[in-house]
Amino acid sequence: MPVRKPLLSVDPVPRPDTFVLLDLETTGANPVSDRITEIAAIRVEGGEIVERWETLVNPQREIPAFIQNIIGITDEMVREAPVFAEIAPRVRTLLEGAVFVAHNARFDYGFIRNEFAALDEEFDAQVMCTVKLSRALFSHYHRHGLDALIERHGFECDARHRAMGDADVLWQFLQLAERTFPPETLERAWERAMKSPPRAPALPAGTLASLPDAPGVYTFYGEHDEALFVGRAASLRARVNEHFAATGRKGKEGEMARAVRRVERIETAGELAAALLELKLVQELKPRRNRLSGGGTPCALRVELRRRNVPQIRHTSINGTDPAEWVHLYGAFHGRKEADVVLRRLADSHGLCLRRLGLEPDGSGACSARRAGRCGGACVRKESPELHDERLLNALAPLGVKPWPWDGPVVVTERSEHTGELACQVFDHWCHLGSASSEEALRALLADLPPRAFSFAVWRLFARWLAQPGNESKVAAV
Repeated sequence: MPVRKPLLSVDPVPRPDTFVLLDLETTGANPVSDRITEIAAIRVEGGEIVERWETLVNPQREIPAFIQNIIGITDEMVREAPVFAEIAPRVRTLLEGAVFVAHNARFDYGFIRNEFAALDEEFDAQVMCTVKLSRALFSHYHRHGLDALIERHGFECDARHRAMGDADVLWQFLQLAERTFPPETLERAWERAMKSPPRAPALPAGTLASLPDAPGVYTFYGEHDEALFVGRAASLRARVNEHFAATGRKGKEGEMARAVRRVERIETAGELAAALLELKLVQELKPRRNRLSGGGTPCALRVELRRRNVPQIRHTSINGTDPAEWVHLYGAFHGRKEADVVLRRLADSHGLCLRRLGLEPDGSGACSARRAGRCGGACVRKESPELHDERLLNALAPLGVKPWPWDGPVVVTERSEHTGELACQVFDHWCHLGSASSEEALRALLADLPPRAFSFAVWRLFARWLAQPGNESKVAAV
């Protein structure tokens, strides 16, 4: 009789002797609001499979069409299946005394724990994530999803995106790891893979694990469902987990992480769509931990030169106006206070007269800048008004809104690598004219564009996005 080689060897800090490989299919990615549609479990004791079990589960709600297309489980298939309450005792028995092993384990663990919570039952288990295990053992690879593991290691999978098919891939991966690495290496990798990710103490289990590695916007809510913070990220999963890594720290970051009771996320087709959505939500929700611009009404400086008198410099509101119609406007500022600060800096760096700029009261004799040696002398007739004012206009010219680089409207198109979602943003003269999520909707938008209405925040957002390397190539003129 051949001697069986155990999958798990005994070492000073042994890996668990008993674990369950578990995989779920669900109605969506949120373990708080979505439900399970299929469960598969493989129980391993002493390195050998002792039980395999799988079942469809009635989620008691419709399965979204795009989820049905991905996993192949339809509403009809689960209509007569047991609800979770009927299989809960079986699930608990299978997992009893075992480490809970899954790919992106906190996702599956969150669903199981929340299903038990809906029955007013607690569930806790040690958790090992095979994504983390793969990263620890094969750190030279970038991708560690199931598809990447199947392709890289040549695993067999008869039913991808079905629970037992995916669970079988995990069993093949653990066997490969056992054959490939010495026990000491496996011990360290298992230890790393069993560390719990950070989470806010009051956050439902699985919330962070369900976040996609995709661009989007997230909102943190605290007590009484108060909006605490809105942010955007190129990767929702990475950025939100960064926030909660500060849970145990002092300071504002740790304080906020501990205050979070709920996380909402909206995945977007790209980073520009995320930035625009973040701006919209901050303006609507006014979260108390977002830094809101409180500089007054956005404005520009209107300069009217007068032959005999000092120039007339006015603060002119620009939000809601059409930039194509701006005449003799300079700069773009949060408000009057910022405009005056910039004007004083220009006076210092270009030898301008504070009195002639209206930054000091009228009077006789030298202005304070002249007395400090920073004024060219227009206030004491050491410089002609014409020469001073010409220098003023030259100093103001580079400020603010640059000329629109195109002849008319442009479209920026982004498509999500995660969901295939399309997002088209239409801009003209730095004004955002609208969004479209399909080519048909884009054609309708372009056929009936709204009037241009400048927004200081949108201008700054789009100008910064456009300045990033490679982004200008994503812009198409209409």
